[in-house]
Amino acid sequence: MAKSKFLKVKCECGNEQSVFGCTGTAVSCTACNKILAEPRGGHANVYGKILKANP
Repeated sequence: MAKSKFLKVKCECGNEQSVFGCTGTAVSCTACNKILAEPRGGHANVYGKILKANP
């Protein structure tokens, strides 16, 4: 079983924020409100660029 991680994700607008890798709800960018991650059967679909994964 894989461990869940926090991901540092960069949006198209340039904003960077942390997202949980197994999010249960959609996560929007705090700057432009674009969807950064959506839940999909355990792990999130991430739509931004993943910069770093923190355990």
